[in-house]
Amino acid sequence: MAIFTGAGVALVTPFREDGSVNYDKLDELIDYHCENGTDSIIICGTTGESSTLSEEEHMECIKFAIERTKKRIPVIAGTGSNATYTTIDMSKEAVEYGADGLLLVTPYYNKATQEGLALHYKAVAKEAKAPIILYSVASRTGLNIAPETAASLVKEVDNIVAIKEASGNIGQVARIMNLTDGKVDLYSGNDDQIVPLLSLGGVGVISVLSNVAPQYTHDICAKYFEGDVAGACEMQLKAIPLIDQLFCEVNPIPVKKAVNLMGMECGGLRMPLTELTPEHEKSLAQAMREFGIQLA
Repeated sequence: MAIFTGAGVALVTPFREDGSVNYDKLDELIDYHCENGTDSIIICGTTGESSTLSEEEHMECIKFAIERTKKRIPVIAGTGSNATYTTIDMSKEAVEYGADGLLLVTPYYNKATQEGLALHYKAVAKEAKAPIILYSVASRTGLNIAPETAASLVKEVDNIVAIKEASGNIGQVARIMNLTDGKVDLYSGNDDQIVPLLSLGGVGVISVLSNVAPQYTHDICAKYFEGDVAGACEMQLKAIPLIDQLFCEVNPIPVKKAVNLMGMECGGLRMPLTELTPEHEKSLAQAMREFGIQLA
């Protein structure tokens, strides 16, 4: 059984003016998503600026999210890092807190071989006894999970059960599903490819779009699962202009601005990320209004 089906939000991390984590606002965001159709909360992923959080902050955010969600929807903890033993420690701690699953990005910067990558994931899976989602996003980490590597991990390791595919390479995704006989829970890591990946056997999306349109993103998946493929496709295509603006600069710069434009007051970004340029802010706001999102 999949950790979740549908649309999981890659949740932003709210900050106060002094740059500290705003846990009061994080509590509000969790309630907002639990009440507005989101199928799972993914805490401390790329969109949550995990790479700029201290390890203490990282784990506190995970613990907080699990406690405040109160099992209303699953909580998946982003505990991947560029060091295997750090990943093991954070993953074990997240499991102790009650995480429903772990999202493990490929270890960035080191540029491991595929053998090293497989050994990394096996080492974490052996120590952290929770369902694991592999996260392939070579555009950010410099390291792709080859279909053969993904397939062998899924077949050999019981608690490696899913993959978030953000390569943008539909051919690669199809090969993963072929090599695993479709026996891996596939999540789209790209909001502009939700329906294409569902058509290859996907079970949902880990979504940036869900931060600003949670019910809509849920409904794209729900329509597809109900057999209304044409309806899901129509919704997917309607969202493309907004999705384009949510990625007009590197994620999570635009989406952090978007939630603030909605009045959620999630604060700024941590360096080296910078605020969205005025030109892009104007085009983002326009796309949000045209999509029907009310701005503050």
